Amino acid sequence: MEPKSVQITRRLWLGLGALLLVSFGIMLWIGKDIYQTAPPMPEQVVTESGQVVYTRDDIQAGRVVWQSIGGQQNGSIWGHGALIAPDWSAEWLHKEVVAWLDLRSRAEFGMPYESLNHSEQAKLHAEIQPEIRLNTWDPETGAIVISDERAQAISQVAAHYMSVFSNDPATAELREAYALRENPVPDEEHRRMMTGFFFWASWATTTNRPGDVKSYTNNFPHEPLVGNTPTASSFMWSMFSILFMIAGIGLLAWHYAVYHGKEKPLVPPVQDPARAIVVTPSMRATAKYFWLVMGLFLVQILMGATTAHYQIEGQEAYGFALADYLPYAVTRSWHTQLAILWIATAWLATGLYLGPAISGHEPKYQKFGVNFLFISLILIVVGSFAGQWFAVMQKLGLANNFWFGHQGWEYVDIGRFWQIYLFIGLMLWLTLVGRALWPAMRRKDQTSSIAGLLFLSTVAIGLLYAAGLMWKEDTHISIVTYWRFWIVHLWVEGFFEVFAVAVISFIFVKLGLVRGRSATINVLFATIVFMAGGVLGMFHHLYFAGVTTGVIALGASISALEVVPLALIGLEAHETWKSSRATPWMERYKWPIMFFLAVSFWNLIGAGLLGFLINTPLALFYMQGTNLTAAHGHTALFGVYGMLGIGLMLYCLRGLMPDKVWKDGLIRSGFWALNIGLSLMTILTLLPMGVLQLEANLERGYWYARSAEFMNRPIIDLLVWLRVPGDTVFAVGAFLIALFVMSLWLGPRPVNQPVTAKLKTEPSR
Repeated sequence: MEPKSVQITRRLWLGLGALLLVSFGIMLWIGKDIYQTAPPMPEQVVTESGQVVYTRDDIQAGRVVWQSIGGQQNGSIWGHGALIAPDWSAEWLHKEVVAWLDLRSRAEFGMPYESLNHSEQAKLHAEIQPEIRLNTWDPETGAIVISDERAQAISQVAAHYMSVFSNDPATAELREAYALRENPVPDEEHRRMMTGFFFWASWATTTNRPGDVKSYTNNFPHEPLVGNTPTASSFMWSMFSILFMIAGIGLLAWHYAVYHGKEKPLVPPVQDPARAIVVTPSMRATAKYFWLVMGLFLVQILMGATTAHYQIEGQEAYGFALADYLPYAVTRSWHTQLAILWIATAWLATGLYLGPAISGHEPKYQKFGVNFLFISLILIVVGSFAGQWFAVMQKLGLANNFWFGHQGWEYVDIGRFWQIYLFIGLMLWLTLVGRALWPAMRRKDQTSSIAGLLFLSTVAIGLLYAAGLMWKEDTHISIVTYWRFWIVHLWVEGFFEVFAVAVISFIFVKLGLVRGRSATINVLFATIVFMAGGVLGMFHHLYFAGVTTGVIALGASISALEVVPLALIGLEAHETWKSSRATPWMERYKWPIMFFLAVSFWNLIGAGLLGFLINTPLALFYMQGTNLTAAHGHTALFGVYGMLGIGLMLYCLRGLMPDKVWKDGLIRSGFWALNIGLSLMTILTLLPMGVLQLEANLERGYWYARSAEFMNRPIIDLLVWLRVPGDTVFAVGAFLIALFVMSLWLGPRPVNQPVTAKLKTEPSR
């Protein structure tokens, strides 16, 4: 008869397989719904008198122009993108309705709209709101028909943006406030076409779906002038999502109380078992990856500081015309991508290091593959970043932008050629890790299931990046958003999370602190819990991206469950801390484990608390694209994945150079500086600024919370300057960690003496 642990493991594997099958089936079904119900792209926008305002080609070419100058790195559309410049769809909507009201006021009352009394203004609101919400798209002709009066309002708003994206002195102050360089779109026809895209994006936010009373974007953004207020479904599903979260936390707490701690703890081995791992040539070749990690990390911080400074001076850096050479769209693109790249590089290197370490097998040509992948990573970084600079500076041309320039989609905005190259690199990584892990998976010992789960997460990480190749240059923006969050959410928050759990479990098993069978069961159970909310939780990003109510219902219900495993993260951290103090030689792994503890803390705060703060439909309706989402993004991305990347790097470095003297002061100071700096930038700037934007949105609308008028207030300037202490402390922490890594190569030669003897005299190693 099979042991009980084997039966449990088999059931968990079957449960995980069924969960993933159902989850991805639902995701693809919702994807089909998005394809069918996305806001229509008209063949032309035409007035009642027959004047063509915009054509389909104008709107699509205008989107390409917007993407070529940075796209979502210069303001946002439907709430997705950068935070300094406006949300163009929200601002266009407000300017259009105000211009329309003014035209109607002058026609009916002979005076500007602002000069009317409240009752007269209310009369105009009552007249115009049904007109602007009426869906006049004709599926037979593909035309959107508008009144001649509305066409006049559109013309006025278009003239404003034609000026903003030129070098017109009349709008120079706005370009500075938006951190746009002078003459960002030199070609006048390109500017005209871009206004067509802005109009269409705004039209979708306020035009009711056929047979419905809410817009294609579920009434986002908030705009009281046109009745863009939260829908009944947003209220209802926000309430249910909170109930789902409470129920999920209760069930998981019950499971933890009933089943946790039933197994007697292991007696740790007398000496470090990891010292028995033979470092192979390919494992040693991963060392250069960690130099690259620190280099990319430091450059990312530099780009982050530059990007933040643009919020103060707009186009300059202490009087130097920086925007002429390194525009905001470039620094922010590089800052966000470098965050992904250095974290991913640390994780890729960990997989390459652990493959042979787990199996004890060095495949043929493994070192060559590791070195080739390293060179490819450098080429991808240099090539894609150069292409983005040429695109934003308008030196590449629209014909080449999609393939080699700037796609304009936040986090996945490198040119398609470089995306394909990166996908091939991930396939190589998958092959290298898989062939090294294969013997461990075939052994059927206590770590074979962990090795199998590690391999499956590697497969998922490699293959799921293909979602970034699922759109073309002219693919509908709703569909691009759908596939983009397969990368931003599912790729990072889903399967990298599984990879991390499997890696950390293997480390604890290898150190003799956890039984292999227990770790396998725990890893599989944790994976099921993460995937239950993590996969379908992706839909909370899509509430207002031109999708139907079903996405709100499903996203709100399931994304709430993402918080469930984080609710007990403190107990997991306590167990980790106890394990780290189990035996004197564990002092050697103090700092990797400290970074794992930091992951637990920021998982709870950044991903859990700040994540749930914004992910219900009602909350996100008012908070999307504000600094509250930035607070969640910074604390979750670096606090969880960045800290984990550094922790994994330190574990690998300990194995690569087991006898090296670690400079404890450097790493201790770096650790606390990173955590304190991240806390300060969140508490002193991002959260209070986000709260002020939330208040502004509630009172006057989303356009105002993102406007130059609001963002140039003295209190906002003060909060921006308050980033300096946190950013400085954080940068010092990164520099100290980099200095520590450098010291492992440039420091004293290792002293060959027994571990126990060294621990007596140098307990900080």
